[in-house]
Amino acid sequence: MRFDRIRSALSVSLIASAALISAPSFAADNAYDGLWNVTIVTKTGSCEPTARYPLTVTEGRITAPGADVNGKVGREGTVRVSIGPAFANGQLSGNTGSGKWNGASGGVPCSGRWEASRQ
Repeated sequence: MRFDRIRSALSVSLIASAALISAPSFAADNAYDGLWNVTIVTKTGSCEPTARYPLTVTEGRITAPGADVNGKVGREGTVRVSIGPAFANGQLSGNTGSGKWNGASGGVPCSGRWEASRQ
């Protein structure tokens, strides 16, 4: 009798494990994954008037080759990112997005807006 219970529990565990392994990982999917072209516009301060960055979103994480970028895009499109000493937040929707940023250049505060489009 005890052997039957162990065998049943083991069978249920194996079936559940197989289902988890074969199921697609919806947690890793992000509707905003892809390559994005971001334009940053300075409104106040002495930072560059405009700058353009290609950023990649993979599983909701924002990266850029050779740049100090750390950020995330939430499932709802909420953006929070730092690019070097600057910080930005905003919203993506479909293939576009926008928001605000702030940072400094030579110790002088700068701020402005950003716009993004997916390639």
